[in-house]
Amino acid sequence: MPQLHALFSLHNDADFARALKSALEALSPHELPLQRAIAPSSYVGDAAIEVSVLRAECGVLEAKVGVFFTEIAASCGCGDEPMVQNAYCELQVRLEAGSGDASFEVLRD
Repeated sequence: MPQLHALFSLHNDADFARALKSALEALSPHELPLQRAIAPSSYVGDAAIEVSVLRAECGVLEAKVGVFFTEIAASCGCGDEPMVQNAYCELQVRLEAGSGDASFEVLRD
């Protein structure tokens, strides 16, 4: 579970959003639950992710973020298998005040 202790020292929503974006983009795509957002036959690629903070509140230390990443579709019957495609999902991020542990929930439409 990623630890994001540095975010606790921020005291306004704009700074929190910028720092959260930077901290999440520094993570490996495999440290986030992105696999839950794609087809079971696909897997998350190793390319860097891009995060868009959709809503952030530093008072409660949680945010809704959009994550852009690569999805690799295996066994799709394509000539150039496996097929790499762009993917997107939204996550709810919560930070525990005592430990700094971050938890993530994939948001579904």
